[in-house]
Amino acid sequence: MLEPGFAFRRDALWASRGEGGPGFVGCGVDNPAPLGARAAFGAWRGELLGPGGNHAVGTRDAFAASRGEGGLVDSGGHHPVPVRARDAFGASRGEGGLAGSGGDSAAPVGTRDAEPALILVAHGSRDPRSAANAAAVCALVAGQRPDVAVHLAFLDLNAPSVDQVIDTLATGGVGHAIVVPMLLGSAFHARVDLPGMLAAARQRHPFLRLEQADVLGADERLIAALCERVCAVVPVADSPVGVAVAAVGSRRRGANARTAEVADRLADRLGVTAEICFATSEPGVSIAVDRLRARGVDHIVVAPWFLAPGLLTDRLRTAAPDLVHAGTLGAHPLLADVVWDRYDATLSASMKWALSA
Repeated sequence: MLEPGFAFRRDALWASRGEGGPGFVGCGVDNPAPLGARAAFGAWRGELLGPGGNHAVGTRDAFAASRGEGGLVDSGGHHPVPVRARDAFGASRGEGGLAGSGGDSAAPVGTRDAEPALILVAHGSRDPRSAANAAAVCALVAGQRPDVAVHLAFLDLNAPSVDQVIDTLATGGVGHAIVVPMLLGSAFHARVDLPGMLAAARQRHPFLRLEQADVLGADERLIAALCERVCAVVPVADSPVGVAVAAVGSRRRGANARTAEVADRLADRLGVTAEICFATSEPGVSIAVDRLRARGVDHIVVAPWFLAPGLLTDRLRTAAPDLVHAGTLGAHPLLADVVWDRYDATLSASMKWALSA
């Protein structure tokens, strides 16, 4: 299992020289420079292998090409940090390769702009299963697009925090990042907490462009993933099956109404009877069970509308120990697809705004 805070990229250096397979490398807060790079040897950020092949070596502002300065510049310590280059190393101006650290080799220059970094923001929990699941999702997301740097951050209770990841990226010279909240609902964290963090980060790092994407929400693909979890545990029986769709619960009626929509859509997909229940508010799971039995259901499955197991899903199991409980959404490929859709939608909107400005 990969530790939280890791960034992942395909090692384009190996690929460009025909050495080995794709591979991913981790990038923690203490060593923010990723080894891998996107196509064209990571020329957008000017990333080259440092001594021993263990660290990325940064360049100074487009390799200082605009000032006619050559040579690689590290951060002055043992772990050089890559610094974003201007205009894709001058590729947009038709400029060619740049000298390597020894002055006798050149790094190829990319012809297309690098994608913004993706910061995947999880809620955070005291339960270690939650952080482990977030790391697994992050690895799955990164594996789908190795040319984009993916970083995991937490809103609370786990490390690295959102601020730590953003500060690390800014120190590393990243100029653009899209923040995707790994949240099912658009509640306080998505509407107030995270936007406030990003606003403060923009003040600290005016040269780092930060954009917040939409939450995952009740996307149809996540409904499909939940259906898969239910089908994996549903009993083989001739009698009707009922599903108690369980969510966190909220004081906001709109949030609870969206859970009811999830239950209705799941019922339509599977052809089952469904009721809703909540871990922190009414109706609880026992009420949902009573309602399902009143509707003629004999076999009941609890379907947790949660991204990961944790204290609240344990509470549901304790409240209904005799029922079958499906797994949480977890590191499902469809969840990774939704993450990338949120990223792409934000990037597309950003590009349209830039073109119209």
